[in-house]
Formats: sequence, structure tokens, C-alpha cells
Amino acid sequence: MAEEKIVFLDVEPWEEEKLKEYVKEEGIEAEVVFDSRSANEIDLETVKDATVLSVFIHSKLDREILERLDKLKFVVTRSTGFDHIDLDYCKQRGIVVCNIPDYGDNTVAEFTMLLILALVRKFNRVSRAIKKDVRIDPKQLRGNDLFGKTIGIVGAGRIGSYVAKLAHGFGMKILYYDIRKNETIESNYGAKKVELEELLKNSDIITLHLPLTKETRHIINSENIKLVKKGAFFVNTARGELVETKALVEALSNGVLSGVALDVIEGEKILKKEVDVIRKEPSYDELLSAFTGHVLLKFDNVILTPHIAYNTWEALERIVQKTVKTIKEYLNGNVELYNRVA
Repeated sequence: MAEEKIVFLDVEPWEEEKLKEYVKEEGIEAEVVFDSRSANEIDLETVKDATVLSVFIHSKLDREILERLDKLKFVVTRSTGFDHIDLDYCKQRGIVVCNIPDYGDNTVAEFTMLLILALVRKFNRVSRAIKKDVRIDPKQLRGNDLFGKTIGIVGAGRIGSYVAKLAHGFGMKILYYDIRKNETIESNYGAKKVELEELLKNSDIITLHLPLTKETRHIINSENIKLVKKGAFFVNTARGELVETKALVEALSNGVLSGVALDVIEGEKILKKEVDVIRKEPSYDELLSAFTGHVLLKFDNVILTPHIAYNTWEALERIVQKTVKTIKEYLNGNVELYNRVA
């Protein structure tokens, strides 16, 4: 291990302390470098001999960046998403890539349920009424129960499965769409696997929990949004590009959707990413202008949050710990890692 050089980028001060603690705890012997900057900000000459690289999603590891790291053998991103990494080039180079897919299963699922509750109980309208000190007819604030409603979960992986668990606790019926059968949520929570079209037609609440790939981009679009059950609510805490924004505008305009809550928006990846919401000395201008000026905010039944579903202290510490364990596994010769994506 002593020949290895491990570089951690996008690191906050508290992360550096925890990473050092876990590296020591796991007995990893290597040169270890920490830097708060991203791969796109740092002078790559200072880390060009890195054999192991750990980044957050603020680092866009495209071919140009990766070509300059000619000794690189292993990348682990401290996130579930990995669309900021050129996986095709990594495969071509033989660079192993891992993500951390299971740090925030409950964290994101809990936030999803928060957004669902906020939608069905019209928190937007209630909050505005209180802030403006205006009297509103209680009929305008009348919401809906979750008990007995049908939730449609698009993507029944770790997070989607936890959403199913929480929804079951609320007494909801559960439909799910996934390329794989999830026997756990079927046996434990009575979930039923259906095609996407059937899910859209029969769900009172639709929630997305898919990774962004070529196949899943615009999985909700202007065509299939027409299938949505009138009066349904829509939530996305996964990736913005899963949804065609135009489709949501149309569905809200014609009354098909009763409400929308998004923690992610289409086009977000070209803005400052979730790291900028919580890290360093962030510049909020681009991100906040994108959210505050977003076309969907003209609707009073839309909730937008700036990519914060994952953001709890517990989840972030799990990321750090699982990142170090993944690096140790790789350095010990295990390349068939459960979280390998390339």
C-alpha cells in the first residue's frame, strides 16, 4: 500500500479530520493528500501521480482531466450519482470507479416524505398566508390524507425501497416500476410491480428514485405525462434530467397535477451543484437564481428545494466512512466491489 497515493478533493475541514481518522482506523498505509478544491480548480500537476482519487460531484472528471492523471487506477465519488465522471473513458483506461450508493437511503427517503406531506397539506399556501398576515378561507387550505392513497415509486432501489417502507407506515398502497423485481417490498409492504404507464395512470403520488443514464433521461416527458391520473402529486429527489420540465408545466397548467415538489431541476448540472449549497464559501448566485426564477414557481402548488435531500450530518459521515472502506477494499485487491459502476 505504501506505493499508493490517495488524493481527496472537494474536502471540507470536518471531512478531512474524519477521513484521517478512518484512514488510520482502517490501517491504510499510503501517501494521503487533502484539498478543498475540485478537480477543475486545482493545479493537476500537484496531484498527477495520484493512483486513487476521491471526489464529490463538484469535480467533473471528463476525459481531459483524466488523461492528465496518467497513474490513476481507482476513483470513488462520495455521492450516489456518477454522471460527473466519464465512465466510458474510465473503462477504456481500466480505471475502476465506485460510488457510495447507500449512505442516504433513509435520509433521502425521509426528505421525500417531507415533500409529499408538504404538498398534500398545502404548506406553501399556509406559509404564505401566515407571512403576509392575511386571512384565507379554510377551504383553500384543505388538504388530503395519505392513508389509503396509492404511491407510485419509479425506481425501487435502496432509496425507493425505503420510501416504500415509510409509505407503508402511512397506510398507503404501493406500485413500483423498476427493471428488477423487488421481492422485499412486495412481501413486506404489499408493493406491486407494474409498467411505467400503469403506474402513471393509477398513482395518487408519483416519486422518482432513479440514477440518470441515457435510458432514464426524460423518463417523464410530454408524452407520458398525459397518462397521469388527474389530481396526482409529483415529487423528484433524484436527478433533474429525469423529467422534461415542459411536461410538468403542461400538467400543472391543465390541472392534471395538483402539486409538484422538486429537490432537483433540469439543467442543474451545468450550474453550481449540491456542493455549493453547503460547502466552503459558496456563491449562490447561479443556483439560487435558477431556482427562484424557475418557470415552475409561477404556480403556487410547486415546491422547489436546492438539492438538499441528502444533506444531514449523519449521512455525510456515512459517506466518509464508506469511502475509506471502499478504498481499503480496492487496495486489498478486491475489484468486484458491490458499489462498482465502471
